[in-house]
Amino acid sequence: MSEQPSYPPPGRPVTFGQVLSCCGSQATVGVLSSQMSEDHRATVGKFIAIRIRDDVVLGMITEVEAAPGGAGSGYKALARVDLMGEICRGGGSSWFRRGVREYPAIGDEAVMVSREDLKLIYSKSTSNSIEIGHLQQDPSIAACVDVDSMLSKHFAVLGSTGVGKSSGVAIILNEVMRARPDVRILLLDIHGEYGHSFGQKAHVFGLSNLRLPFWLFSFEEMIDVIFAGRPPVAEEVEILAELIPVAKATYMALQQGGERAALARKGPRHMGFTVDTPSPYQVQDLLWLIDERMGKLENRSTRMVHHRLMMRIEALKNDPRYAFMFESSNVAGDKMAAVLDQLFQLESDEHGITVLTLASLPGEVLDAVVCAVCRLAFEFGLWSEGAAPILIACEEAHRYAASDRTVGFAPARRALSRIAKEGRKYGVYLGLATQRPAELDPTIISQCSTLFVMRMANDEDQLLLRSALPDAAANLLSFVPSLGTGELIGIGEGMPLPARLSFRTLPAHLVPRSEQVDGDEMKQANLSRPELVRRTIERWRKATTAQPGPQKGGPREAGGPEFDTDAVERGLEAIASERLPQRDRVPLDPARYSILKR
Repeated sequence: MSEQPSYPPPGRPVTFGQVLSCCGSQATVGVLSSQMSEDHRATVGKFIAIRIRDDVVLGMITEVEAAPGGAGSGYKALARVDLMGEICRGGGSSWFRRGVREYPAIGDEAVMVSREDLKLIYSKSTSNSIEIGHLQQDPSIAACVDVDSMLSKHFAVLGSTGVGKSSGVAIILNEVMRARPDVRILLLDIHGEYGHSFGQKAHVFGLSNLRLPFWLFSFEEMIDVIFAGRPPVAEEVEILAELIPVAKATYMALQQGGERAALARKGPRHMGFTVDTPSPYQVQDLLWLIDERMGKLENRSTRMVHHRLMMRIEALKNDPRYAFMFESSNVAGDKMAAVLDQLFQLESDEHGITVLTLASLPGEVLDAVVCAVCRLAFEFGLWSEGAAPILIACEEAHRYAASDRTVGFAPARRALSRIAKEGRKYGVYLGLATQRPAELDPTIISQCSTLFVMRMANDEDQLLLRSALPDAAANLLSFVPSLGTGELIGIGEGMPLPARLSFRTLPAHLVPRSEQVDGDEMKQANLSRPELVRRTIERWRKATTAQPGPQKGGPREAGGPEFDTDAVERGLEAIASERLPQRDRVPLDPARYSILKR
């Protein structure tokens, strides 16, 4: 264990230099040769204090160079200092405030910041402050964040792969649950690695137990699902735009004892529904309306457009991977309240976090699902007037809100952007995690007022952050490429001062890790190559047949079915039985090609 740095006792600060110049938010301090000791070295990243009568101006050293003339000038080095805040004293008490109201003058004394002053700055200012780690300058001092400022003005965790970003997100969300149990948290987990990181507080939903009815999707989202993210066919879109409102009205009227045929004759203008109204309808009614309209057409090409659209909808309805959307497509009942409760735990008295494992869903609908969930969160906040605060934590946010307008799903970008710009008014907050901030929509990241920046080596990412930060904090980004694993620069509204700190260490069983494929288990089983290939193919096929894989550790998805190990054994036996000697195999029918041509 490394030895803790020593600090001067209270009331006896160590003088190590004098102010030589001051310009705006920066000052130059001449470091005295006699005070360059091992315990109080003037190095980059250290906090110092400049005494102005009874008050103290705080700054961070961002650059050090040798003094002209060397020790003969009386100074050993020159330190560039970014001025960040003040400690004011009066009436027997001390308090910290951000910003500098009185700047230092030439000759003012520079001293080392005492441990007491650091504790005063980074102590828990409110009952809702959360502790996420410790200061790099003094590990005995906790790094606290004002959770109200962090949430209400959004936050982001930025860092390359392998620097501890996922662990940092888990630490922050765990602390938010403790300090603000009234906030409902939805974590969009694209890699399936957070299911066990919150213990019993986690409600994990995936392909096997998620229920997100198709009629809750907006028209744009539904079009993206039907055409699997590819460019839609204009004629088919027009048909859906006309008939979906009719299907909604038909469902509503049938619930009240009306007749389907009479409703269809009224036309969509008299229905009172739009394509985006979150009102239930049945797929069978929509197909019946398309088929009825197709039967009235004489042009064969136009009829084929209707037929292809019906085939698309039928394929989705019967695809087991889309059961979370279409399983109850022809069952009556308005389940909107149940869906909102599933996503955001709105009716539960026990606070917790909902983890939506997007990795288990079909890749073609990920964008539409993210868009629908974010839109539902915002609209619930809007119509409830912020009565139930919601935090949307989005892992790999650049995947859904890319800066390149030609990439990704535009409605998903708009949904996240709307939360970023207007969500705080309605109690809907945004937490982003990304390894490529340069690829994230700049409108969204500019709304995040608290940034936790971890190691990043990409020049574009650093340039984007530098342009988004004030000058006093931008110099801190020079530390980013050299940060260690778990270290970060905390900047913004949630931090009392920008600082270099370290996340605390999570217990091993709570560290986020992917559970989709347990490579260590496969290695430990000492499988033969053929057996390894067979098991890999079996898992591969399960991803496209909606059959849940084995749950090894961590909480099972709520309501998920048990894994059928007997089915696996039967399948492996069937594969083994196909290994017949060449002489025992039945020859192919030589007439098979003529049969296929008939």
